[in-house]
Amino acid sequence: MEMLAKMNKQQLEEKLGSGQYVLFFTADWCPDCRFIKPAMPEIEADFADYTFIQVDRDENIDLCQELMVMGIPSFIVYQDGKEVSRFVNKDRKTKAEVEDFLVAAK
Repeated sequence: MEMLAKMNKQQLEEKLGSGQYVLFFTADWCPDCRFIKPAMPEIEADFADYTFIQVDRDENIDLCQELMVMGIPSFIVYQDGKEVSRFVNKDRKTKAEVEDFLVAAK
């Protein structure tokens, strides 16, 4: 999974301008993020039509504020530079919940 460099919302939308992406917002210190991380390779494999990008909340705090991502772990789906769906809250997320979200986002 690619790690997102530090950037703002405009730069992000340009980067994601073509294709389907899932942004995975996380932080090393977050226990709920550590809970879902082991399932991420399998989720990526199950949804291979998406490019998954990990966003370090601490590295990209300004971007998170611009995107109104106040809780982690969280997920935002982009298609051709535009947000199409989000699973953003501060709750622990299971593999099944993330996969259900991604199925619904299609």
